[in-house]
Amino acid sequence: MSRDAVRRYRRQATLLVTLTWLTLGLAGSLSAQPSTATGEWPAYGGDIGHTRYAPLDQIDASTFSELEVAWRFKTDNLGPGPEFKLEGTPLMVGGVLYATGGTRRSVVALDAATGELRWVHREDEGERAAVAPRRLSGRGLSYWTDGTDERIFYITLGFRLVALDAATGQRVSGFGTDGLIDLKAAAFYGEGRQIDPVTGEIGLHATPTVARDVVIVGGAFADAPAPRTHNNTKGLVQAFDVRTGERRWTFRTVPGPGEVGHETWENDSWGVNGNNGVWTQISVDAELGIVYLPVETPTGDYYGGHRPGDNLFGESLVAVDLETGERLWHFQLVHHPIWGFDNASAPILADITVDGRAIKAVALPSKQAFLYVFDRVTGEPVWPIEERPVPQGDVPGEWYSPTQPFPTKPPAYDKQGSSIDDLIDFTPELRAEAEAVVSRYKLGPIFTPPVLSRADGPIATLGLGAGSGGTNWPGGAYDPETQIVYVPSRTAFYSWELIPSPGPDVSDMRYVKGTPKYGVGHGGLRDLNVRGLSLSKPPYGRLSAIDLNRGEILWQTPHGDTPDRVLRHPALAGLDIPRTGEPCAGLVGPLVTRTLVIMGECSYHAWPGGQRGAMLRAYDKATGARVGEVPMPAPQSGSPMTYMLDGRQYIVLAISGGAYSGEYMALRLPS
Repeated sequence: MSRDAVRRYRRQATLLVTLTWLTLGLAGSLSAQPSTATGEWPAYGGDIGHTRYAPLDQIDASTFSELEVAWRFKTDNLGPGPEFKLEGTPLMVGGVLYATGGTRRSVVALDAATGELRWVHREDEGERAAVAPRRLSGRGLSYWTDGTDERIFYITLGFRLVALDAATGQRVSGFGTDGLIDLKAAAFYGEGRQIDPVTGEIGLHATPTVARDVVIVGGAFADAPAPRTHNNTKGLVQAFDVRTGERRWTFRTVPGPGEVGHETWENDSWGVNGNNGVWTQISVDAELGIVYLPVETPTGDYYGGHRPGDNLFGESLVAVDLETGERLWHFQLVHHPIWGFDNASAPILADITVDGRAIKAVALPSKQAFLYVFDRVTGEPVWPIEERPVPQGDVPGEWYSPTQPFPTKPPAYDKQGSSIDDLIDFTPELRAEAEAVVSRYKLGPIFTPPVLSRADGPIATLGLGAGSGGTNWPGGAYDPETQIVYVPSRTAFYSWELIPSPGPDVSDMRYVKGTPKYGVGHGGLRDLNVRGLSLSKPPYGRLSAIDLNRGEILWQTPHGDTPDRVLRHPALAGLDIPRTGEPCAGLVGPLVTRTLVIMGECSYHAWPGGQRGAMLRAYDKATGARVGEVPMPAPQSGSPMTYMLDGRQYIVLAISGGAYSGEYMALRLPS
């Protein structure tokens, strides 16, 4: 579709939707929708464009360190046992805070001022929940209102979409079947394959996305270095009417005959390969009526010999029509994915000005530490993205793309690939030991392919990215006042290695991830350290500010303190070690307010007096300077949110980890 055709289509669609709103008498209620501008937090990302921005400033650089606990809500009893990985971000609308929690993925409504429990809802799904590929409480839920009716939507462990009355926590009887839609039963793919209602490997950690009168649901699959079969469940995105639960559309991320991208699955490999899910947050421009789908990797993550070709829509950003699910445009970020660079972050919607031209943009952070920026109407890159030659591999039966896309702006915001220059260099002795470790591995630039692992070397390909680097599911944040994106990332080596499958009882794939020494799994990472120190030089984690009007990095700062194992390491005694940041920084998300970027530490540190905990930190959003910190008993495990209630600003975030079970903690200034 040409640029002019897309623009005509959008104008017509926008006019049609506006007329529909007026016909239904919804124009007034839509203008009164809750938003961060009114002091609420009505969506997982603050809004469905995932800016994670609130224009509040009662808590600023001068007051941040004075924050005290307003209330705490432990999730221990929301299931048969406590949860130690609470990743949720609550919503706040009308003085009520809504969140998921616990090992059964219960939904709770709390008084936003006191944390007092108002209601709790749970679904007991038996074996269906026990074998689910995505467990625990997930990342949250969604809110919808037409000005009168208020509903909460969430996905159960067993992959059901549930609509709850926001006032009572009871299922909405007029939605689906008694307030529930079985997403497995609804996920018929079209070539005669049905998902098993109990053991079918599809689930979701992310929240459903609600825009206008449509609720949209992606899907995630079992994570494994050795998929049981390459012919597993195929990815799809489903959309339903927010009032009735009636199906609106289905978008299949593995295109079949007659669909765009089908030819990129050579030898009809589309029919015998799966995955390609949308497991992270989906973003929507409700005014344009466009949904942005960040698609992950096809099966398997590291070997694609069963699926020759580029494999659309694997590791692509796909824009579809909100009302029909029709594909409008797409851009594949990685051709024929074999590195596990699956799209983990939510697309961020941003209105920017580039060389005097106003652009409605969408920006996508990535595990490979590129920020991909597109015109969100047409799909054209805001700055050129060049196809460049990349190294080729020699794994038997593999198919390699000769080129990969490289953004020219912004520059990569964290390290990529691997070289001797990336290795630890606190002392010459440590550098020499690091060089000895990597001498049995293959180094190279980004997109250097996985190797067939040999005990005498190469053991694996090494690089900075994928599971260990860049930006993961928490994603970034955007300040619409300054057009700056804030994105956390981490710098740590990852390994790509393959061995022949041990047999059909393990996997029917020809090759799976593993090493001769350790067998199937992530064994290539086990020896990647120097006397217990990270193989890479610091900073291990950072926070970057990127100007979207110019495509430039404004500032970068290490996020988090130096790990205790570095501070107390005998080989570093007497050395002045600059703050290194934490190697898990890409696994915590930021919050942006009028003056601050707020983000918690992701690991424990020892404090004076023998206590251990983590800090919630505030940065000046213009300079990156650290301007405040608040001690927490455990690390941040879910992204923070903020709201205003009765004249007081609150910050709420999930904390957990180690022996500390999941808790939502609310902070505010003293009276």
